[in-house]
Amino acid sequence: MTIVKLHPLFVAKFNAVDISRPIDEPTFRNIEETLDEHAVGVFAGPRIDEEAQITFARRFGTLEQQNGVLTTGIKARISRQLVDISNLDDSNALLAQQDRRRMFSLGNQLWHTDSSFKRTPAKYSLLHAHSVTPEGGETQFADMRAAYDTLSPKMKARIETLVAEHSIFNSRATLGFTEFSDEERRAMPPVHRGLVRVHPGSGRKTLYLASHASHIVGWPVPDGRMLIRELIEHATQPQFLYTHRWSVGDLVIWDNRCTMHRGRPYEEGIYRRDMRRATIQDLDPGVQDRRVA
Repeated sequence: MTIVKLHPLFVAKFNAVDISRPIDEPTFRNIEETLDEHAVGVFAGPRIDEEAQITFARRFGTLEQQNGVLTTGIKARISRQLVDISNLDDSNALLAQQDRRRMFSLGNQLWHTDSSFKRTPAKYSLLHAHSVTPEGGETQFADMRAAYDTLSPKMKARIETLVAEHSIFNSRATLGFTEFSDEERRAMPPVHRGLVRVHPGSGRKTLYLASHASHIVGWPVPDGRMLIRELIEHATQPQFLYTHRWSVGDLVIWDNRCTMHRGRPYEEGIYRRDMRRATIQDLDPGVQDRRVA
């Protein structure tokens, strides 16, 4: 295995690694150590099946069990152990413009951290490309450790102990999408997360943000939203960003504890984009729901 750095601050490409086959323990430890430093890792093809993706993902921890937010009237197209990041229905046809799955998925184009709105958030996400678009559809990543490092001392002191409320319904409401069933809403109550955390792998402080973050607990809502917006704008400056242009067979793994990401637009009514994500739970006690009982 060789490792190539793809960005001055973060992101590493792993060469000569076949993730469809068992990986020996020393090599896997090297992968984990590299991810602790670089936060985002890229593995080039070939395309692997769902079982191989799930097996590889499980080396990193416990898979999320509650993968779908939209559950009412939805038929699964892929394994329920994976998240379907595509513009396809259960018959592999392009989603209609008014399909609630398509409108919900538009929220992936907002800067976010996977599953920050769940009781147990995400540690790693592993997204694998089965089919890609000839243009558009890239994924951008932001290094939240570097973003924290460059905050002023005054801002660092200001946000050190602040807590934000996260909800999937906040990010979707930003787009005007509110078509959730009562069952779906009950399954995803809001949670509270600290704005600042220490990344366990590197020991560095990092911002923990997402479009799911609605407001700052204990603050007037407008003040909290302005602060969250200011921090996201700071963290997504060009020097902190890496843009991944997908090829079939790519698998990209990222650390949700110290990155944000977003998908870029593409011609959804013309091109098929079939991506499948395995998500690893973040079991760090320090990031569990901080809501006061």
